[in-house]
Amino acid sequence: MGSSILFIGAGRMAEAVIAGIAADRESPFERITVANKSNQEKRDRLAAEYGVHATDDWLQVIQNHDVIVLAAPPSAHGDLLNAVAPLWKGQLIVTLAAGIDPEYMEARLPAEAPVCWIMPNTAAQIGESMTTFVCGNAVTSAHRPLIEGLLQAIGPAEELTAAQVHELTAVTGSAPAFMYYIASALQEAAAATGISEEQAQRLVVQMMKGSAAMLATGKEPKDLMQQVASPGGSTAEGLHVLETYHVDRIIKQAVEAVNRHAGGNT
Repeated sequence: MGSSILFIGAGRMAEAVIAGIAADRESPFERITVANKSNQEKRDRLAAEYGVHATDDWLQVIQNHDVIVLAAPPSAHGDLLNAVAPLWKGQLIVTLAAGIDPEYMEARLPAEAPVCWIMPNTAAQIGESMTTFVCGNAVTSAHRPLIEGLLQAIGPAEELTAAQVHELTAVTGSAPAFMYYIASALQEAAAATGISEEQAQRLVVQMMKGSAAMLATGKEPKDLMQQVASPGGSTAEGLHVLETYHVDRIIKQAVEAVNRHAGGNT
């Protein structure tokens, strides 16, 4: 018999993970329940679209599930964990919230409660998330199949230390938004030549897809840049503009801003 999983919260990330699990034919989760008191319409849409169960009172169903996924904002986790603690009956507790590490959860749950901090990105909905995760002290080999079942549905994953996940969330979790920002600017530049917005999108998407595939071969970004940019050529001129405006430094500052904000939310 398969396991059951309860999502407390029905935001974008919860939907992305639910979509990934629902589409995974090898998922160990036979029953998926989503709870969201503040947005009944969203909750009911998820139930209809992904074939999951919905509830507006997770307190009544928590003990009927093997895995509890906390998909609420970081600021809500203190009260949420305090509410979960007296109802805990051996379930694996997972959070998807930035900044909420195992130490934070363990301080608010029974000492023997197994916890896991998973940081996916929204590409989870198509099985292409790059997810980082860290397990708490009470996680045993018996919990690993449940964690692996959740992760395998949403893409590749790397188990790291809590400190590493804190630092890398900006790169694996938030940086996709930076990539979409760049894609939007490139699409606008392409559309300015007179082609349609649809054509501009296809050109940019395939360019980025091909570039990612080249990076996936293991070659260094700088080596690939040199393949494209001949000395004194037009591409080199474009790179010179990026270097003049220190775009690399701006990207690093954006990563630092994400980490500062995430740290302040715990």
